[in-house]
Amino acid sequence: MGKVNTLEQAGALVNDRDRLAMGGLLLQRIPGAFTRELARQGKRGLKVMKTAANYDFDLLCLAGCVDEIAAGFVSFEAEFGFAPNFRRSVQEGRVKFDENSCYTVIAALRAAAYGVPFMPIANLGESYLASKFKTVNNPYGNGDGDVLTVPAIYPDWAVLHVQKSDEDGNAIIYGPVFEDLIMARAAKKIILTTEKIVPLTEIQEDIDLAAIPGFKVEAVVEIPNGAFPGACQPNYDYSPESVEEYLTIKDNGALAEYLEKNNP
Repeated sequence: MGKVNTLEQAGALVNDRDRLAMGGLLLQRIPGAFTRELARQGKRGLKVMKTAANYDFDLLCLAGCVDEIAAGFVSFEAEFGFAPNFRRSVQEGRVKFDENSCYTVIAALRAAAYGVPFMPIANLGESYLASKFKTVNNPYGNGDGDVLTVPAIYPDWAVLHVQKSDEDGNAIIYGPVFEDLIMARAAKKIILTTEKIVPLTEIQEDIDLAAIPGFKVEAVVEIPNGAFPGACQPNYDYSPESVEEYLTIKDNGALAEYLEKNNP
């Protein structure tokens, strides 16, 4: 039972200025409850990364928790519009946006997972993003010339939400794993929130879906609806009404009320 923590205890493991790889994608299987806990605890100077984000990164911007974001995309898309607090924070210079493509975020994590300083990638063509990365000469000399590379990024934490886990952090993911698996391998440690803690024997029954290895997990938090207001299929879908409610928040007072209301 040593890894089983409360949400508050798990949040306290994250130090100011830590780098977090946040699991899930857009509104799918995001660590929503843990994101709100970071805001409640008033973390500062965090550096966060993933391929495509909205609610989690936007809320951390609103709460003043982050000073750097590495991502390929941060927006609520057509249904809800832009991520207003992310956009405002970047425009006002309070958050540095390390713009990437989704491809280069994954390459940076993959390099860290493999323990190498950089990852060679296919050419980005005419994209202006290519200018931020360095090239190396192909050492095999088979006509490819210079090869574009992406430097490794080593997160202090991978923060992931899953459908079920045992008390040691061996975890099942149903459906798309997104980049959670490569985050788990790249990060120094893992904080895991789960819809349900189950016996190890139940994990073993679905061993082919056991995507997260318990030996790297520092804390396990059982929290039903932990992806809220996002989805965690097949348990529940995302809540449009709750996302719209969040997007009405305009000041710190309203944010404090929202965080208290949504404190499990």
